[in-house]
Amino acid sequence: MDPVAAAVPERAELRRDVSVWGSFMWGYADVGADIYAALGLVIAYTMGAAPLAFLVAGIVYIMIGFAYTEMAATYPVAGGGHYYSLRGLGDFTGFLSGSALLLDYTIDIALFSVMAAGYVNFFVPSLGKVSVTWGPIHDFNPVWLGESFFIIVMLTLLNIKGMKESSLFNEIIGGIDILTESSIIILGFVLAWKPELLAHQWVHAFPSMKQFMYGSSLAIISFVGLESISQAAQETRRPATIVPRTSITLIFTVFIFALAFSTLANGLLPWEVFRDAKSDPVATLAHRIPFIGVAAGPFAALLGATILSISANSGIMSASRLSYSMSELKILSPWFDKVHSRFRTPVRAILVFSGIGALQTLLAFLLGKDEALDVLANMYAFGATLGYFVVFVAAIRLRFSDPYSPRPYKIPLNLKVKSKSGQAIDVPVLGFFGAASVLFVFVEVVLTHKIGRIAGPAWVVLCFMYYAWFRKRNGYPVFGSIPRNWEQDQKAILKSAEEFEMLEQYEAALGARDRARARAAEKAGRE
Repeated sequence: MDPVAAAVPERAELRRDVSVWGSFMWGYADVGADIYAALGLVIAYTMGAAPLAFLVAGIVYIMIGFAYTEMAATYPVAGGGHYYSLRGLGDFTGFLSGSALLLDYTIDIALFSVMAAGYVNFFVPSLGKVSVTWGPIHDFNPVWLGESFFIIVMLTLLNIKGMKESSLFNEIIGGIDILTESSIIILGFVLAWKPELLAHQWVHAFPSMKQFMYGSSLAIISFVGLESISQAAQETRRPATIVPRTSITLIFTVFIFALAFSTLANGLLPWEVFRDAKSDPVATLAHRIPFIGVAAGPFAALLGATILSISANSGIMSASRLSYSMSELKILSPWFDKVHSRFRTPVRAILVFSGIGALQTLLAFLLGKDEALDVLANMYAFGATLGYFVVFVAAIRLRFSDPYSPRPYKIPLNLKVKSKSGQAIDVPVLGFFGAASVLFVFVEVVLTHKIGRIAGPAWVVLCFMYYAWFRKRNGYPVFGSIPRNWEQDQKAILKSAEEFEMLEQYEAALGARDRARARAAEKAGRE
């Protein structure tokens, strides 16, 4: 053995510990929990039209889901939307997408930790109503803030421990949550739902266009979470098989739940009840169901606190895996891709972005406890819609720039065209509709979310300042791209994922391309 090689320690990498159920639960932990946070916020603004708001957001989400399913199955590597954008559109676009998604993940940590604590306070309502005034700071709740900080610290330690342990936590709680949500929906419709109340609120409490735009753009947070599956793809066993199954199942599971909860809520209670219960809307709903409410309310609150905690857990996982990928691809400093030699987790990234999530929590509470949820939700919607739009454009672009990679799943509705080289390309028609839809929601956010249109761009500008400094310091182009051998990278990715059949198909496609090029060059030489 080469003594020099032997002296160099093997670089620790992420371990593939996530199973089929684990992959589904990483997504469900994020998306499935979002209804616990979004239900009260959306109803507060869309009132009698809440089911329509969730329907509109859900249709956009389905198209987003199709794009992410294709990308994660084709490129099973940590990084998610950032990686797809960088590979399809270049380094700067990869940075732009990555910064938007990092905003989302850190807000995910903050928002869902705050909401988890809100459901804990269902048992002692006075804790959520504590209000302190210190000089210019008004309506500050140090107890609720302390509870949120405690949740963030515990989840940070869990993520440092390892993906397997973190994933197991998601799997157990997520399974219980699916059963509970299904039970609340079924029993709520059977025992308490009043269609005449739903119709009355639709007619007499229909929002203005501005209110509906604001609320429907907030409803998109009910469906954020497919990024978690793609972020975990590098740690998922046989991702080309598992990711499409889990993603498609997740898409329609959550879509049905969101529509069912909003329809049940507007046919069970006046919308004003949910406006006043934004911190624990599902527990409030369950508590008002006859016969079972006495037990269902507290149980839903307990489960809400738990499922929102695992959504915050997904935020930590996704932020750390995204920064790990950005570091490897020279968008962030190599300092971030350090993997713990024992736990095999990106511990530095976990600590940094959990800390940013805690700081965002503090800043939101300094604006007042009643404003904290709205502030965090505003920024969440900005980051999600910006990141998703870039991913759609990248997915379309990659169909042209990388037609050789096998795609176990494709966005539906494709038109076959031939490129200049004669290569057959499936153009995703639905991808163009999806990109336009997400762009429309992004415009809604910018027009109607005061905090989002200020704090969101400010975050991107701050990230750009760091990005430009890092790239210039290392001699990399700021707006250009570092030369990369994507074909060799793709072979390594498929080999690492043990997707050997896909690897054979990819190598065969590249071989056919090279032979065609050689024949064309030979023909041109003869002429």
